[in-house]
Amino acid sequence: MKIKEVIVVEGRDDTAAIKRAVNADTIETGGSAIHKRTIEKIRLAQQKRGVIIFTDPDYQGERIRKIISKSVSGCKHAFITQEDGTKKGDIGVENATPDVIIRALSEVRTEMAETAGEITSDDLLTNGLTSGVDAKERRIKLGEALGIGYANAKQMLQRLNAFQISRAEFEAAITAINKERE
Repeated sequence: MKIKEVIVVEGRDDTAAIKRAVNADTIETGGSAIHKRTIEKIRLAQQKRGVIIFTDPDYQGERIRKIISKSVSGCKHAFITQEDGTKKGDIGVENATPDVIIRALSEVRTEMAETAGEITSDDLLTNGLTSGVDAKERRIKLGEALGIGYANAKQMLQRLNAFQISRAEFEAAITAINKERE
């Protein structure tokens, strides 16, 4: 499988995992301290071929994702779950199997800058995604169902709207999550 876009990852081990799964070019951020020249490389890649941000499903990975998204508009995003990226207590893209990587790349979402979305904070509250004993678990399941990764309540709302998740997609995912509980 050949990927047209350049995939942005955190390090060499992530690049190796991507190349085991697909034929693709990568840009490595070298960790969370992203240099200006790395952002410039990503910006150029976005202009020429498009970019898919594929960072680890942890705090630093999300931080890197945000830094790049703020600096380079219109990026696509690929996500894996913490479960799929964990091996012997280590979390990262480098631990994902080729099948998991291929699935994540087939479900990429494009972030749209400053779009008014269909989902509101009331929708999150009404569906038990902001508070309650299982709100975090419900957000994890929602992120998995929609292919947008885990986020806290505030970030989840932003992500739902930035990736233009429709009300129908949101409601279908919530219905599936509710059926699991029965």
